[in-house]
Parts: sequence; C-alpha cells; structure tokens
Amino acid sequence: MNLSPAPQCPASLAGQLADSVQYRGRKASRQGSERRRLAILEAALRIIVREGLRGVRHRAVAAEAEVPLSATTYYFADIQDLIADSFALFVKRSSASLAALWAGLDEDFSRLSASGARGEMVARVIDLAVTHVQAKMRQRDEELLVELAFRQEALTNPQLRPLFLAHQELRFRFSERVVRALGSTAPFEDAQVLTTLVLRMEYHAIVDGVEDFDLEAQRAVLQRYLDLLVGS
Repeated sequence: MNLSPAPQCPASLAGQLADSVQYRGRKASRQGSERRRLAILEAALRIIVREGLRGVRHRAVAAEAEVPLSATTYYFADIQDLIADSFALFVKRSSASLAALWAGLDEDFSRLSASGARGEMVARVIDLAVTHVQAKMRQRDEELLVELAFRQEALTNPQLRPLFLAHQELRFRFSERVVRALGSTAPFEDAQVLTTLVLRMEYHAIVDGVEDFDLEAQRAVLQRYLDLLVGS
C-alpha cells in the first residue's frame, strides 16, 4: 500500500493556527485598551464554563469583567462577535499550548522508530494522551467545557465553523503523526480512531468528574487499541 507523504508537523500547524487567529470585534488601539478587551473575552469564557452560551450577555459579561457596560458594547456591539472572539481567544491559547506540548515529539518518535522500540512508543503516546487530559482536568474542566460549547455552537454558526474545523484538524494531524510512527498501513483511518478515543477520554472527564474519573480504565482502552495497531 502506498502511503501519502508524511503530514506537516502538528506542532508547526498548531503554531500557525495560533498566529493566524483573527478577531471580529473592535480592535484595541492602546495597550490598556487591549488589556480591557482581553478581560472582557476572558470573562465571557468563564461565563460559558459556568452557564453555557445562554449566559453570555453584555451586562453579565461587564459585571464578570468588572468593567462598565459601555466597554463591552464598545468592543462588541454584536453579542455574536463577543462569542466568536471569545472562542478565537480560546483557540489561540489552546493552539499555542498544543504547539509547546508537541514540540520535540518528532525527534522522540524518530529515535524510537529507528530503534524498533514500538512498545516504548506506545507507552509514550499513552502518557501524552493522559497528560493532555489531566492538564485539562486540573483546570477544573474549563478548557473541556469551553471546547464542548465551541463544538456545539459551530454546528449552527457558519462563521465559527472554519475556526472550529482548523482546531479539530490539529487533533487529527497529531494522531496521524503518531500512527504513522507506529507503522500504520492505514494512517488516515487509524488516526480517526485514535482521535475519537482521546475525545472519549475527555468526555468521561467531564461527565464522571475528577473524583470518579477512572483514568486507568481509559489508559487500558488506549493500550488495547495501540497494541492491536502495532501488532497488525
């Protein structure tokens, strides 16, 4: 079977996405104004975590950000622009974080692949997936809940869809890089399965909660799948 050329490094893609994020609201002209605009967006994200998108209203966001109501309407006359820019800020920060997390992985995978240490590679992948979910859980599920709200809003908001798809593409590209390094002969299909399994872990992290989240059971699912992939 002829494989397509190796995809671009996911860390590079994540960095590019972080740099390419565009905001829709009024631009800040001074440093102090930029701090206030960011405070408004961060307040909107906190409300999304607590109450969902229904809670994002100019007055509620102004109170959460501790700024005058006129400040939120100045930067975001349209509440949809406020929601869109809140998600844009989330994507920018999330992508930058993923770029840092994935930096250097290519070198690790190349070294392990050259040595034929596929078992060690599987363990490395599982540790990375677990670390990824644990990091989100330590933030009290904030990133997980924002991403879930982002996913739902993108289903009905065509202006958000391209940004959402670009963010989701990062997950897939990382999974594809991993399964290729593990010797997959069907990297596109195997990457979809791996991506889905990590999303499943995140879903259980939200639904089960920190105290009831069975991390070892989730780890065992990943172990089983990757062992099958390596043995195929």
